[in-house]
Amino acid sequence: MFENLFKLVLMAGLSVVTSAATAAETYPARPVRMVVAYPAGGTTDIAARILAKALSERMKGSFVVENRAGGGGVIGAGMVVNSPPDGYTLLFAASPELSIAKATKKDVPYDAEKDFAPVAMIGQVPFVLVVSKDFPPNTVRELIAYAKAHPGAVNFSSYGSGTSNHLAAERLNLQAGIKMTHVPYRGSAPSLTDLMGGQIQVTLDAVPAVLPLIQSGKVKALAIATPQRSALLPDVPTMTESGLPGFVGGTWFALVAPKGTPAAVVQVLSQATIASLNDPALKKDLEMRGLVLDPQPPEYLARFLAAESAKSQQVVTRIGLQPQ
Repeated sequence: MFENLFKLVLMAGLSVVTSAATAAETYPARPVRMVVAYPAGGTTDIAARILAKALSERMKGSFVVENRAGGGGVIGAGMVVNSPPDGYTLLFAASPELSIAKATKKDVPYDAEKDFAPVAMIGQVPFVLVVSKDFPPNTVRELIAYAKAHPGAVNFSSYGSGTSNHLAAERLNLQAGIKMTHVPYRGSAPSLTDLMGGQIQVTLDAVPAVLPLIQSGKVKALAIATPQRSALLPDVPTMTESGLPGFVGGTWFALVAPKGTPAAVVQVLSQATIASLNDPALKKDLEMRGLVLDPQPPEYLARFLAAESAKSQQVVTRIGLQPQ
C-alpha cells in the first residue's frame, strides 16, 4: 500500500517537473503582457518598450507593453500580483512600487519582497543635484555651507511626498547635516518649471529630465548621484567627489513576475533579458537615454530589493514621514 502511494507521489512530482520544463521550452506560446505602472511616454515606458521589442525578437514571441498608471505605481503592480503566475504577465517595475511604497503608503495590496518572483535587474536612472541658475552655490560644498548659514530658507522640490527624489533629498539633508525645506509637486515637469523660475532652489531629478536644461544653461548641475561620473555629463562630479561619500540615488528598473511563476520560465526570461541588455546596440540606445545598465540574475535582484526597501524605511523613520 505504502509502496503504491510512494509511486503515485513520485509520478505526480515528475509530472509537475516535466510540465514546467515543457512550458519553458515552448515559452512564449502566446503574447506576454509587460505592465508598466506609469503613463506612456515617460522614461519607464520608453525603456520597457525597448526591452519588449528586444525580447520579442530574441524569444521569437510577442511582448506587449500595457500601461496601468496610478497610485504611484501601486495600481499596476497590484494588477500583476493578482495575475496568473504563468509567465504571461510581467511587471517592468520601478523603485516606487517595489521599494518605496511599503514605507510611504497605507494599505499597499502586496508585499514586494514576498509576492513577486524576481526575474532580472535592469539598471538605474541616476539623479542629478541641480539648482536654479541664480542660486549662489556652484558646488555641493557651497550648497551645504549656504544651507547651514540659512537654516530652513533653502527649498527643495520633489515629485510628491514619499517619492524617490523626495527620499533622496532627505538623505542629503541627513548626511550633510542640513535642513532644506521640502516642497512637493505633482510630478517632475511642474517641479522643474518652478526651479527654472527661481521659486525653488534645489532638486534631485533624473538625467533624462534635466540634461537638456543643464545643456541650455537653464539650471546648474552640482553633482550626480552615481559611483562614477556619467558619460552624458562628464564635467559634473559625483556626490562622493563632492564630499558626500557613498551617496547614490535615482530610480531603478527591474523585471518581476507574480510569485509562483515556474522557475524554469523565470530562468528562460532572465537569461533572455540579460542577453538583450548586453546587446551593444540596445545598450547604447538605453545609455544615451540616461540609463546605467546593470543586468543581473534573480538572486541579485532579490538581495537588491531587500536592501533598497530597508534603505527607504530607514529614511522614512528618521524624518518621521507618516504613510498616507
